Amino acid sequence: MRFVDADEIRRVLTFPKLIAGMEAAHRRPKIDVVDASLGNEAGHYFVRHAVDSGRLMASKMFTSFPQNLAKNLPAVQAVCVVFDGTDGTPLAVLDGTEITYWRTAADSAHGAKILSREDAATLLVVGAGGMSRRLVHAHRSVRPSLRRVLIWNRTIERAEEVANDLRHDGIEAVVASDLDAATREADIITACTRSHEPLIKGANLKPGTHLDLVGGYTPQTREADDEAAKRSMIFVDRREPAFHVGDIVQPIASGAIKESDVLGDLYDLAGGTVKGRRSDSDITFFKNAGGGHLDLMTCEAVLRELGVLK
Repeated sequence: MRFVDADEIRRVLTFPKLIAGMEAAHRRPKIDVVDASLGNEAGHYFVRHAVDSGRLMASKMFTSFPQNLAKNLPAVQAVCVVFDGTDGTPLAVLDGTEITYWRTAADSAHGAKILSREDAATLLVVGAGGMSRRLVHAHRSVRPSLRRVLIWNRTIERAEEVANDLRHDGIEAVVASDLDAATREADIITACTRSHEPLIKGANLKPGTHLDLVGGYTPQTREADDEAAKRSMIFVDRREPAFHVGDIVQPIASGAIKESDVLGDLYDLAGGTVKGRRSDSDITFFKNAGGGHLDLMTCEAVLRELGVLK
């Protein structure tokens, strides 16, 4: 059995490789998933199981402690265990924290590849946490037309740090002090916060915008308001987890949208059973709700690059 640490994952994985693997996986039958959690938002413990029948099995065990950010520790920390799906042999233990970063950003970029305009030029990042830089690189891997990046965060110093890091990578990045104004400029908006109050106002979305909501993971957390949902074509990464998060369940509960207004997920879009954007003026709304299937897809991509899987 192989142990794969974060350095090894970063050495072999790229967003183009991972997104290609996710696209292929979403054209196969759905991976079975079961989730369990204990604790609360101050300290959650999750276990996610995923079975790709006859191929691979995996479990990710992870914790979520938002206060870790003040200690310079990741808010989410994890390990992933992968088994052979034909005989149950343990294959590898992988650094699940690094897997989480890669799969989350790639999931959003996969959605943007299908749903965003090909000429998108300005990316707005809402939130300057550990995911922010990765989301920029993932989105730019599928939309190289993104030339300018705006960073907004409640604490402006953190936004400055992210913008400086991106500029060192050769990316034109600036801090946005006014979120409403930045929203009106953006072609793609990616939000990764733990907000309980909507930050992105639908009234500010210009025609053609693609909205990528990453951070909310409970029924109480939410990043965009009812108007954003009402004005948009709504898609999710996977239906089952998406109907348990605030950006979907809250506008349904308020009557702003109906369940049927969620038009499809990545399995539908990748399989061609549901069409995404219809015109350049459509506003598209994508909820990245996560799930163990994405962890398994990412672990598989890493293990193939390492030669553990053929």
